[in-house]
Amino acid sequence: MFAISLAEGAELRPLEPWQAQEFLDHVGRAREYAGPWVPFTATVTDLETARKHLQTYADKQAADTGRFYGIWLDGTLVGGVLFRIFDTRVDSCEIGVWLEPSAAGRGLVNKASRILIDWAVDQRGMHRVEWLVSSRNDRSKAAAERLGFTRDGVLRESFPWQGIRHDMEVWSVLAPEWRAAREAQAARDALAADAR
Repeated sequence: MFAISLAEGAELRPLEPWQAQEFLDHVGRAREYAGPWVPFTATVTDLETARKHLQTYADKQAADTGRFYGIWLDGTLVGGVLFRIFDTRVDSCEIGVWLEPSAAGRGLVNKASRILIDWAVDQRGMHRVEWLVSSRNDRSKAAAERLGFTRDGVLRESFPWQGIRHDMEVWSVLAPEWRAAREAQAARDALAADAR
């Protein structure tokens, strides 16, 4: 199994069915914070449902239609990133993220998302990466904006969740935009390093 460093003590790794107990424990810690926005926080309630959820993504990965990764901080699973949809026929995918409160504000979602998007665009040839978010979820919209996504529009009352019909915002970044922003950031970083 691989691990990619995100920061001191933080890493990104695949999250697989054999880790169902660890995932279940994490969902319990994340439920209140992420529950208003992340459906699996309601459906993963015991070891069987945790294993089933992770197996669904293991099957998606085997079919090349999705992926599921965890974010560990000091050895504890605290969040993750996923490709809910990964469609090589149209070169489009949808990324999703979540955290428990102990990991918020550290930039981990941003760093993990960048790793997944770089891979999707550079290695797999994805042209469009989407980020779907409830209009009520200001934290997630801010994360999409920090990553350079553009708000495409709103699907009005398209997602019924916990007794509320949510407007879902569609955000996206296209491969040429992603590459240009990455190159511009690398140039800014080089200038800053030279100034030191």
